Amino acid sequence: MRILIKNGRVIDPKNGIDDVLDIYIDNKIIEEVGKDLDYSGADIEEIDASGKIVAPGLVDMHCHLRDPGQEYKEDIESGTKSAAMGGFTSVACMPNTEPVIDNVAVVEYIKSKSESVGSVNVFPIGAISKGLKGEELAPIGELKFAGVVAVSDDGNPVTSPSFMRNALIYAKNFDTPVISHCEVKSLSDGCMNEGYVSTILGLRGISRAAEEIMVSRDIILAKTTEASVHIAHVSTRGSVELVRRAKADGAQVTCETCPHYFTLTEEAVMGYNTNAKMNPPLRTDDDVKAIIEGLKDGTIDAIATDHAPHHFDEKDCEFDRAKNGIVGFETALSLGITYLVKTGALTMSGLIDKMSYSPSRILGIGKGSLCEKTAADIVIIDENSEWTVDVNSFYSKSKNSPFDGFKLCGKVVYTIVGGRVVVRDGILM
Repeated sequence: MRILIKNGRVIDPKNGIDDVLDIYIDNKIIEEVGKDLDYSGADIEEIDASGKIVAPGLVDMHCHLRDPGQEYKEDIESGTKSAAMGGFTSVACMPNTEPVIDNVAVVEYIKSKSESVGSVNVFPIGAISKGLKGEELAPIGELKFAGVVAVSDDGNPVTSPSFMRNALIYAKNFDTPVISHCEVKSLSDGCMNEGYVSTILGLRGISRAAEEIMVSRDIILAKTTEASVHIAHVSTRGSVELVRRAKADGAQVTCETCPHYFTLTEEAVMGYNTNAKMNPPLRTDDDVKAIIEGLKDGTIDAIATDHAPHHFDEKDCEFDRAKNGIVGFETALSLGITYLVKTGALTMSGLIDKMSYSPSRILGIGKGSLCEKTAADIVIIDENSEWTVDVNSFYSKSKNSPFDGFKLCGKVVYTIVGGRVVVRDGILM
C-alpha cells in the first residue's frame, strides 16, 4: 500500500525538521519527505494533514502489558490497541509478568504474540535478576540476543549495591541499558507521599528520601563502573537535582518522568482516590515545578507512561490495600500538549522529542524519526482539538485513571505503524 501525507506540519526532532511538508510511503517505508510531492495511482491513499502535526510515532519506553500471566488486567492485543489510540507506534514492556521475562522462552512468546495480534511494535524488557528477586543475575546476554532492549527489575528495586554494580558491568558488555526502579523499601512502607495530606488523611507516608537515596547510589555506581544507567519515573525535586549534577559531572545517566508527575500533586488523593495511588507516589506542587524545569532544561530525557492497568476490584477497596499504578497510553500525549506545550514549558518539537526520538535513542531501537528509507511509523495530531477524558471509552481492559473527566487539548487523528494505518480519523481500524 502506498500513502501520501500532504501539507502537514512535519516535526522530526532528530533531523531538526519543523516545516510544512509531504511524506510519501511505499511498501511500509518512508520513501521521500519534501515539498509538493506528486505521486498518483489507484493504489495510493492520500491523507490531507493540513493544519495537523505529522510526527514520528511515539515511543513508550516503560509500560506494563500484563501478558503473560495477568491477562484479566491487560494483554498484548488490548494494550497495543490502547497504545495506538494514544499515538504510540512502539512500546517497551516491563518484565514483571507471570512468568517473569527472565528467560528466552518468555521473550519469544511476547515477540510471537505481538506479531500476530499486536497493533504496534512491542519491545520486551528483560529482568536484571532471576524472578526479580535480586539474588542471581538473569542471563542478560541470552536475553539481549533473544530480543530484549533493556533490563530492569521494575517494581522490585535492586537493593544490594554490589549486585547492581555487577549488573551494570555485565549489561555494559552487551550494550544493554539498565533501567533502575529507585526505591529504598525500608523507607517506603506507606501508600502516598509523606507530608501534610498523608497526615490529615491518616495514611502512612512514603519519604522522598526513599527515591533520592537510590538515585544517588545508582549515579555513583554508574560513575565508578563507567557504565550507563537509566532512572525510571523520577518524581521529586531532589532526584531531578541529583541527575542534573550527575550529567554536569559527565556521568552516563539518563532519566524519565511520567505525565502524572508533571500534572498532579498529592492533593489528587483527597477523598481516598485510589486511582491517584501509584509508586512513586504523587508529590507536592514544588516537585511538579521541578519536574517541569527538568524537562525544560534537558535534565529529564524522556516522558514514559508507566501504563499500569489494574482490574476494577483491585482499586475499589481500602486505599492502603489498593494496587499502585494507572493506565496512561490514551492520555499521555494530550497531557503533554495541555500542561507543557500550551503553557510554554516545551515546544511541540520538544515534546515530540521526549516522547519519540529520545526514548528510542536510549533503548537503541532505531525508532522515533522520519528518516527516509526507515519504517513508516507516524502519528498525525490535531494539536488544538479539545476533548474530555472518559475512561469507559479506553481500549485498555482497565480504566484506572485519575484523569477521568479532565478536559485536554490534542487528539490523535492517524497512527501509522510500518506503513499500515491502525488509527484513521481517530477511529481504531
